[in-house]
Amino acid sequence: MTDVMTPLSLADEPLFGLPLPELWFALVFAVFGTFLFLDGFDFGVGALFATRRTDAQREQLLAAIGPFWDGNEVWLVVFGGMLFAVFPSVYADLFSRHYLLMFAILGALILRGLAPEMYEQRHDEEWQRRWGQAFVVGSVTAPFFLGVFVGNWLFGVAGVASVASVLTGLAVVALTVVDGAVYLGLKTRGDVQLEARPLGYLAQAAYLVLAVAALVVGSGSAPHVELFSLPTLGLLGLTVLLAVGHVVAGRLDRPYLAFVAVAGQVYGLVALVATLLFPLVDPVTGLTVGDAIVSTLPLNLSSIGAAFLLPLVVTYFVVLYSAFSGPVEENESYA
Repeated sequence: MTDVMTPLSLADEPLFGLPLPELWFALVFAVFGTFLFLDGFDFGVGALFATRRTDAQREQLLAAIGPFWDGNEVWLVVFGGMLFAVFPSVYADLFSRHYLLMFAILGALILRGLAPEMYEQRHDEEWQRRWGQAFVVGSVTAPFFLGVFVGNWLFGVAGVASVASVLTGLAVVALTVVDGAVYLGLKTRGDVQLEARPLGYLAQAAYLVLAVAALVVGSGSAPHVELFSLPTLGLLGLTVLLAVGHVVAGRLDRPYLAFVAVAGQVYGLVALVATLLFPLVDPVTGLTVGDAIVSTLPLNLSSIGAAFLLPLVVTYFVVLYSAFSGPVEENESYA
């Protein structure tokens, strides 16, 4: 007679004997990496908005990200929901320790979302100049504060920030500019496409320097950050190779390869943070993955729910990006 899965059996052991705590740890960071990659090019385009000289170019940038930016933020919500569901003590400790930083992140995201909508409400030069500046500020400060949060988490900073976490924030800003530049290489035509590439190369160099500086400075006060371990050196080496690949692909006019190379760097950064943390999940409290994970029953139920819901979210994004595929021409606008 076939055994039937019951709530009682779900409370006994992990589904199929899988190492669910470790898998959920990896999944939480993978979802954060997806947010950083997808919304990263929105942030990068917003930062590059400051370099555009004409109304037509600014409208082209807004049109390039218009259908996507609010959907991309779904992954940040998924990340927070997952962290709360499976590591509730870490969620509570991190967000309570850094509640001012959380408000700063939310404020920057609100400004980034509100600014382009207000920008289109009036075709008045002063009005659009002010809201254009607000769009740039929101697009730069949001990844900066997110990077500071990640740096505080990784290096075990209990206060508002440290030198290492500020360097991490600047590195994330630089990486989003790289992401935005390669996205514009795919999504736009004309001067915007041509002028984005060299800006992306400059941001690429800045990212490598800032990321290494953050790791070197942060490792001095964080014993769990092992710079010379094989996984760390491997991920750093891979990042350098992908950075070179991004530049080479751009010079060969292979925008899709450049985009893939930058995607690898974004996920590589998140993988590096996860690798340096593991088996800790919160260095300040000393909690490990095994200590912080919820009990077996809610862990199994969360796993079943994720198995059904994540494919739906992925399907939504496949449909969204398919519906708005293709380049934005020079005469297109956001409105």
